[in-house]
Amino acid sequence: MSEGLGRYIEKTPGIRGGRPRMAGTRITIADIALMYLRMGQSLEEIAGKYDLPLAGVYAAMAYYYDRRDEIEKSIREDLAFVEGFQRSNTSALAEKLSMLRGD
Repeated sequence: MSEGLGRYIEKTPGIRGGRPRMAGTRITIADIALMYLRMGQSLEEIAGKYDLPLAGVYAAMAYYYDRRDEIEKSIREDLAFVEGFQRSNTSALAEKLSMLRGD
């Protein structure tokens, strides 16, 4: 990692699964990429909303583009985990609604 990016991005085993994240936070590079690329938030909005240095948010996106395949794989794995969890752990409300509808 270059000196500039290293100031803003860190990996720590045991924090967010060791995934790269904004230094001093639990916000991962994947989180920043999702907010920017899929949710349409500007980098300025993200920095302001989470009290992050704007240069750090830009560094996060530079990191993402340098390691796009790795980060996208991580995102897909996280989404697959969430989908599996949701399928096997329905909420009491969803179950009750399903019963009321006769599903």
